[in-house]
Amino acid sequence: MTGKTILVVGTYDTKNDELEFIAGRIEAMGGGVLAMDISVLGDPKNSTDISKHDVAEAAESSIQAAIDSGDENTAMQIMARGASALASTLFKEGKFDGVVILGGTMGTDLALDVCRALPIGVPKYVVSTVSFSPLIPPERLSADIQMILWAGGLYGLNSLCKSSLSQAAGAVLGAARAVQPPDGKTPIIGMTALGTSCLRYQKILKPELEQRGFEVAIFHATGMGGMAFESVAAEGGFACVMDFALPELGNLLAGSVVNGGADRMLNAGRSGTPQLVAPGCLDLIDFAGWQEIPQRYQDRPFHAHNRLIKSSGLNWQERRETAQEMAKRLASSQAPARVLMPNQGIEEWDREGGVAHDPDAFAEFLDEMRKAFKEPVVYEELDCHINDDIFATRVLEIFDGWVSDGTVKASQ
Repeated sequence: MTGKTILVVGTYDTKNDELEFIAGRIEAMGGGVLAMDISVLGDPKNSTDISKHDVAEAAESSIQAAIDSGDENTAMQIMARGASALASTLFKEGKFDGVVILGGTMGTDLALDVCRALPIGVPKYVVSTVSFSPLIPPERLSADIQMILWAGGLYGLNSLCKSSLSQAAGAVLGAARAVQPPDGKTPIIGMTALGTSCLRYQKILKPELEQRGFEVAIFHATGMGGMAFESVAAEGGFACVMDFALPELGNLLAGSVVNGGADRMLNAGRSGTPQLVAPGCLDLIDFAGWQEIPQRYQDRPFHAHNRLIKSSGLNWQERRETAQEMAKRLASSQAPARVLMPNQGIEEWDREGGVAHDPDAFAEFLDEMRKAFKEPVVYEELDCHINDDIFATRVLEIFDGWVSDGTVKASQ
């Protein structure tokens, strides 16, 4: 329990006292420290385990090259590349168990890259003057990053900032001691969904897939969930994906911040992961509760789901565009991809009498879906609603066939 080492990263030339305070708190609690200096111009008071020269060299550059660039952004990107490469290598070598990174905007920019270089399950804590700020785009965040606001600590130690720093020290060490990272022993199915009032297939599929010896990880398709889903898919972390909730794709095309990133629906195909796909909730646009609605959508009625999210429907032309985008993204898949299209509806609220019922727009969407997909992507139309048992039953039939013929590996 006590034998955990934390990688402590920061600019030791300007934030030596703060970084050594974090290190001291970790060591006082029985943890070990591996110190990485990402300074450029100055030098730390004391030597660190990983010097700034080591970091620059890991980026196939040098501190002198960073200085000679004459640009702080260019210099820090050199350090970000080096720090990310070193962190990845050192973790694989078992040299540390968690990371804590301290910084203002410069350090935070680097910290986001370092955290994305580490796999899910590695505790990642960022102490930043811009934590939770709109300056940080969601796509820069790794799936399990943790942040704490570095309040009142821009220059030097004081009792206020010590509170933040000590919490971060305790949190990262505690997480390193408590974490149960994925062990890779049981193959995982990655599934996207929303709440069961809207999409319900997961209630049937999860227990059935677990009985077949698979884990099922269900991702909430409200932006960050899709990003986490794509992050794992990019690493080949799934035996198969069941991507049945796609509002993030429509949101991306509509310019909503509630999207799963520009690479949504791409990483499973790139990593050679078999895909079962259905356009669940691809008829809706979700906007953040605080987001100003773009002008082109302001003539439509909106439903406020809560204070965080509000939704409206796509028109017939936009639905055709989403079908075309689905086909475009799946066309590059390096593994079998099958699209299941329930021809009676794609979310609970589009049933007759529901608030999203728009049979004319749905007919346009269905027509485009029939046209859009080309071999080797397989398109299959189902005479049901996505929330009917028939849909889940057909998913399991296809999945079982894929396991039987080796498309999906039943063990790692």
